[in-house]
This record gives sequence, C-alpha cells and structure tokens, in this order.
Amino acid sequence: MLNQRAIERHRRTEVMSEANLIRTRLEGNINGNIQLVRGLVSTIATEPDMTQDRFAELVGSLLKNRSQLRNIAGAPNLIISLMYPLEGNERAIGLDYRRNQAQRDAALKARDLNELILAGPVNLVQGGQGFIGRLPVFVDGPDGTRTFWGIVSAVVDVERLYRDSGLLDVNLPIDIALFGKDGLGPDGQQFYGPDVRMSDPVNVEISLPWGSWMLMAAPKGGWAAPAAEIWWMRLAILIAGILILVPILVTGRLIEERQRHASEARRRKAQLMRLSRRLELALDASKVGVWELDLVTGKLVWDARMNELYGYPNDDGERTYKHWRDALHPDDVAKAEQEFRKAIDVKGRYYSNFRVRHPGGDIRNIRAIGAVYEESDGSSRIVGVNWDVTADVALNEDLRRAKKLSDARNAELEAAKAHIEYNSLHDPLTNLPNRRYLDNELSRVGGAYSSNSAMLHIDLDRFKQINDTHGHSAGDAVLVHASKVLTSNITESDFVARIGGDEFVIFCRTAENKEYPIELAERIIDEMKRPISHDGHQCRVGVSVGVARNEENLFTPHQLLINADIALYRAKNLGRNRYEVFTPLLQIETIRNKRIADEILYGIERNEFVAYFQPQFDAQSLDLVGVEALVRWHHPTEGVLAPDYFMKIAEELHVISQIDRSVLLQSTRLFNMWKVAGMTLPKVSVNVSSKRLHDEGLIEEIKGIEFEPGTVSFELVESIFLDDCNDVVKSNIDQIKELGIDIEVDDFGTGHASIVSLLQLKPRRLKIDRQFVAPIVSSSAQQNLVASIIDIGRSFNIEVVAEGVETMEHASILRDLGCSILQGYAFAPAMLPDDLIRMLRVKKPVHAS
Repeated sequence: MLNQRAIERHRRTEVMSEANLIRTRLEGNINGNIQLVRGLVSTIATEPDMTQDRFAELVGSLLKNRSQLRNIAGAPNLIISLMYPLEGNERAIGLDYRRNQAQRDAALKARDLNELILAGPVNLVQGGQGFIGRLPVFVDGPDGTRTFWGIVSAVVDVERLYRDSGLLDVNLPIDIALFGKDGLGPDGQQFYGPDVRMSDPVNVEISLPWGSWMLMAAPKGGWAAPAAEIWWMRLAILIAGILILVPILVTGRLIEERQRHASEARRRKAQLMRLSRRLELALDASKVGVWELDLVTGKLVWDARMNELYGYPNDDGERTYKHWRDALHPDDVAKAEQEFRKAIDVKGRYYSNFRVRHPGGDIRNIRAIGAVYEESDGSSRIVGVNWDVTADVALNEDLRRAKKLSDARNAELEAAKAHIEYNSLHDPLTNLPNRRYLDNELSRVGGAYSSNSAMLHIDLDRFKQINDTHGHSAGDAVLVHASKVLTSNITESDFVARIGGDEFVIFCRTAENKEYPIELAERIIDEMKRPISHDGHQCRVGVSVGVARNEENLFTPHQLLINADIALYRAKNLGRNRYEVFTPLLQIETIRNKRIADEILYGIERNEFVAYFQPQFDAQSLDLVGVEALVRWHHPTEGVLAPDYFMKIAEELHVISQIDRSVLLQSTRLFNMWKVAGMTLPKVSVNVSSKRLHDEGLIEEIKGIEFEPGTVSFELVESIFLDDCNDVVKSNIDQIKELGIDIEVDDFGTGHASIVSLLQLKPRRLKIDRQFVAPIVSSSAQQNLVASIIDIGRSFNIEVVAEGVETMEHASILRDLGCSILQGYAFAPAMLPDDLIRMLRVKKPVHAS
C-alpha cells in the first residue's frame, strides 16, 4: 500500500508538470495575442476616423507575427465596419453588438468597465468558434474629456490556440478539461475536454488579462499504476538495499553527482552571461534606462542611460531621490511625486509621464514604469525603466493640432451645410419656406395632425399682367407684399410657404374654430385688394383661395393640400378674387373630370372622335352650299357625346389640337372620296382652335393634306384671337388664305372684335351665334340686332351664315333680313358621313323632328 501511494504521488507530479506546461503555453499565447491588439487600440485612439484601407494595413502588419489571431474587427459605435482580413468575414460586417444576444453583454461590459473583456469560446457569425477579446477605445477630446469611440474585437482561433498550446497533441498522456467560459474561473462552464472532475484531477489556474480559467488534468487510464510499474518499484527497493550494503558504490555515486552539479553550474553561469549580454543589447537598442530604489535604505541605482536621460554625467556617481526630483520640470513635480508615492504606498505597479529639464535648458518627456518587490528578508525595493518619449509627445501634439484644425474645418462645413440647407428650404425673395420645406413639414406631421387642421391654397390674380406691364421688379414687390400680408394674418401654429411663382400655401395645424380658415381667407382677400405702390405706380392684384378643412379627421396633410388645390381651381373658374371651400361634391366632380380626361386620352388613341357633318343651305333657294364638320365622341359606354361634354376638359389637357387635326384629316379624306364618287358638295367647314393657330408647324401640316383650293374653310372663334393675336397667328392666317382656304368667323358677336380687326382679317363669311338667332321669332329687338350684323357683313362683302336655325319661321325671317346661308335643325342635324350621302342622293333636306 505504501508503494502504491508513492507511485500515485509520482504520477500526480508528472501530471502537474504536464498541466503547468499547457497552462504556460495558453497564457503566453493569449497574452501575446492581446498585446498585439493593444498597440492597434493606441493607434485608433489617435486616428478615430481610420479608413478600412488604413485598418487593413495596420492589422496586416500585426498578423504577420506568429499568433493565433483569426481576424480583428473595429466597431465604431458598437457596429462592426472595419475588418481584416475581409475575405471570409464579410458576414460580420454590419453586426450590431447591441442587438446580438450572444455578444452584447461582453461588449457592453468592456465599454462600461473600460478594460479588456475576454469572452468565449463563442460561435462566430462568419463560421467557426473563437475566443473574442474586446478592448474599448476612448478618444481624447480637445477639452481633455475622453469620448467612447467603440470596440476593437480580436478573434483568437480556438483550434489554432489549442493546437499551438499542445492540447491537441495525440501523444499527450493526460486528459485535460477547461472550465471558466468567459473568464469566470472555476465557477464557469466547462468548454473543453472530457469531464474529469470525478477522477480526482490536478487543478491549475490559468491567469488571463481579464479573469481566469481552471485547468483540470488526470492521467489517461486513471491514477492506479500498472502491475509492471509495481514490480519496478519493488526492484528499486531491492537496488536501494544493495546500495546501502555497498558504501563504496554509494560514495562513488555521490562524487559523480557532485561533478555533474558543478558542470551544470558552469553551464548555467555561461547561459546567464549570454542572457545578460542580450539584455544589455536590448536595453541599448531600445534606449531604455533601468533604475532600482531600495525603499528601506533609500539607495538609488541608475544605469548609464538613466544619467543620459536626466542630463547627468555618466561618472558612476551616487544618485539619490533628490537627483531625480531636481531634474523634474517645476510644473510636473507635484504630479510625478504623487504618482511615485502612490505606487510605494500600495506596493503595486508604478506608471508615470513627466518632463525633465536638462542643465542646458533642454526639455524632454519621460515615461516611467516600475513595480514594487518584496525580498525574502522582508525588505522592499522598486525596480523600473525610463525612456524618452519626446518624439511621441510631439507627434501626439501634432495630431491633436491637426484634429483641432479638422474639427474647425468641419464646423465651417457644418455651418455652410446649414446655410445651404436653409437656402434649399426657403424662397430667397420672400424668405418664406418653399415647396420642399412644405413637403417635409407635411411628412413630419404625418399622423399627428389635428382634426381642426386646414389648408389654404392661394394664387395671385392678374400677376402676369403686373410682370408684363410694370416689369419683374414690380412682380417681386407684389410677391413680397403678399408674403407680408399672409404672415401678418396667421397664428404661431400656422405654417406659410411659397410653393410656386405666384402660389402660396397656409397650413393651419390647429385651427381655433371651424370658421377660422374662412375668416383668414376673407382677411387675406380684403387686404390684397388694396393697391400696392411701386416706383410711382399703383399695382392692383387679387387673390383666389382654395380652403380645405379636416373637420372629421378624414384626410392626411398631403390630401388636404390636394383638396385645397381642387377648391382653388373652382374659385378661379368662378371669377377669381374669391375663396371656395372644398366639399365632397367638388371631389366627386374632380374625380369625374379626371375619369373623363383619362377616357379622352384613350379615345384619341383609339380614334373614337369622329367627324359629323351638318349641311348648310342657301337662304333663298335652299340649295346645299356646304357642310360644317362637327366632332362627336363615340364613347364605348356612354354612346355619342357632343362637344359640351368633353371640350372644356380637352382644352385643359391641351389635346384640342389633336382632335382638330383628326377632324380635318377625316373631312378632307371624305370630301375627296365623295368627289370621286360624283357627289356634289361645294365646300366643307372645319373648326380650328386657338392652339392650332399658334402652332408654327400648322402650315407645313396643311401642305401635306390633299384638297382642292376653295373647297375648305377654317372657322375661327372671334373671341379668341381677333384683337389679341401675335405674329405667328397673323402669319398662319395669311398663309392659310394663300393655300386657298377660306376664313370664317364663328360665333360672331360673342367676342370683342373691333371693326378695324375685321377689316384686317377680311374673312369670307361671318357666322351669327345661335344665341342671337333663337329669340328673333319673338323679339323685334333681336331681329334688329341680327339685321345689323347682316348689314355689317354685306357692307364688307362678307357672306353671313346663321347657325341654330331651329324652325322654318326662323329661316323665313333670316331670309327676309338678307342672311346668305342657313344651318340648323330646321333643315338637318349633324350626321354621319353615310347619312349625309343618303341625303345628297335624294337631294332633300332632312328636317329634324
């Protein structure tokens, strides 16, 4: 039994030796990896705006050293955006530690404790497992405050660490288990190896930069010694007995052992000399001075480099604490002594930065590191090193100045950006918010708007005339005046913006009452009626206002603006200089008009607009003298629609010219077909809109149409152009006449043409509007008016056409008054081409029922 215990003690010693070897390798590898990363942290603290390329350059140089580092990541604001190597680790980019349940606690702990936190092993986002060392980075501000930059995470590859530390050696004679996941020591979870706690293991603590692990080891196969080993012990006892019996052999053995120890001592002395020379070379190359202070006797020992650092001669003279203190810069004496005394009092590590002043006046920056040691006799001494960091301090100072300059420039850029942003959100003339600002405001309000909110869309009336007659400076003055009127009438909660040339919007976030938007519109209309003085002129403008209220909280702010625009459109159509309030009926009408507009566009694409023809007859003989081409819409669901249904909307869509062009092409094509077929038809009249007359390409288009001169007439509405036509219109009319196309003035008497303009135009015919023709049966005054129009035409040798002749009594009166041509339902309605052909064949008017 005694032999068995001896064998077990021997085996525990061997296991402990193996375990200590593994512990040493683990500690060395982990600490070596962390020290590499600490250097990177110091660099980031001076370069907080480090780019990926710069980061990759630094980390690449670190990873050239033999280490177990798999990758290093930088996480400004706890979000990974820097990574090396990037290849294979792309999935980690964008990882937010605050949202990653597995890594959040360790990252926040590193930030809050301002020290290294080693966690793991953990499953990595990019695959595999690793120990993660997280080091917080703090950046010094210009006022001396330290600001948290983020986290630098170094991933130590688990398999590589285990392999380099000998854990994966297939010849390892022991089973090893590691406890203390995340550095929690023996109380932590097991993360490596089999569970050996029931095998009476050897326990070894592994010290980490933060926390510790517990290594438990037991021999493979258990502590019980094999039978062969027991027989070997018995043999050893036998040999020991023999040695006792043979003193000569024992004495010889002792002498031999003494000689061996002497040889070992000489070998160790030589090794110590080599290490001493290496240390001396390292100290000389690093320019580090070494010192030692006996805390009991006060004896201070400096090497030659220490004398050089402090400006003393290298004369092997005795140095005291006073030599050190006298060399300190006066401004740093108190701080340096306090830090030195603190290290002595707590018997801990000594760390200090201070300046020294050489006898010649040269100022150098010194960094000192030391530690207090207890000797075996109970005495204490502090041993440390000093080195010159003047160049580093100067570099850091340059970096701080550069950062301060960069911050100043950034402040200037921010100010410029704010100025540009302000300009982008405001109208430069009135200094009111612009359309972009209004859109932002409406989006910002979003769903937080009040049920009392309202929107006013305001448009200046006659503003174009002000610009045209008094110049743009007058127009600018009117806009500035309008902005003052608006801002002086709103409350603090209202928002006013200029969104276009002469358009403004007022957003009432919380109207005081239901009538407030209307009262506001009335005040604005009243004030804008007053004349505005500019350069001795009185400028008069009005305003049209569309009001939309959100009484039942049904509309978003953007929808309110649309509703106000609809109401404004109605106000301008009803005579301007007024306000209109949006109603559901108005919305229905708008939706209807939008539907009709879409159907008009589709109808043009599908050729649904068809030319109908209404015959015209000689008032005396009732012979057919021509036809007027009238457009009808063959709607796919509504049937045949007259122009009153769609013409106004078509004008708003600016497609009247396309409809006119289609009718003209249909009319000339059919006219040519009828002529070939032997049908006698003197002429066809086609309506031409104002938009067409302003088209510079109209003449070239007409030249491309096949027709016989004298067989086509263009009907031009009097109220559009006669007294206010430009050079393009006049030129087009002259060239139309030259092409053999007659000009007819349609709806004569409804416009504002003068006799002078009528003489200038020289039309072939005048058409009396139906509103003058209808009452002549019962009104002698109307007969006299129509007679006057006929006399005007006859005096200028212009034929007069009466449209809207509904009865034969109308026809008889007009004939007696001297009218030349009659057109209306008394003779024939507007009809399709086939119906017109049938009427021509029987040569009889088709009287309307």
